[in-house]
Amino acid sequence: MALMRIIAALMLLVMTSGAVAAGIELREFDDPVMEQRYRDLTSSMRCPLCENQAIDDSDAPISADMRERVYQLLQDGQSDIEIVNHMVQRFGEYILYNPRLESRTYLLWGLPIALVLLGALVVVLMIRARRHASAKALSVEERRRIEALINRKGSS
Repeated sequence: MALMRIIAALMLLVMTSGAVAAGIELREFDDPVMEQRYRDLTSSMRCPLCENQAIDDSDAPISADMRERVYQLLQDGQSDIEIVNHMVQRFGEYILYNPRLESRTYLLWGLPIALVLLGALVVVLMIRARRHASAKALSVEERRRIEALINRKGSS
């Protein structure tokens, strides 16, 4: 019985170690700056296949190809902007987590700012309306009624 448990545990260990080893490949860098650039670039690009997952932690084959391409372009001495431009040209704007500011993305970038400004305007208008309503003077008739109520309470 104990031997069966040991064999089962070993088999489980072997199966899981293969899955971990088959995961994301490791890259060798001579320069720590180059390694950091690689990490920054691969974490800033979205996998075209996976939903909202960066290529640096995706197991999809296309992400592996993208990581390999980024690595090769870094080894070729290209700048980060050149690499991003190459990847966008090849895979489309969708791969960027932060889309570029262009004529077709003005709404995407401007809408949150416009909504915040609109909300601030609504709050200011509501505060002004409340101040105006509370600052409104009482009519002569209302003042007489209030004074009569105060006098009645004072004489009781």
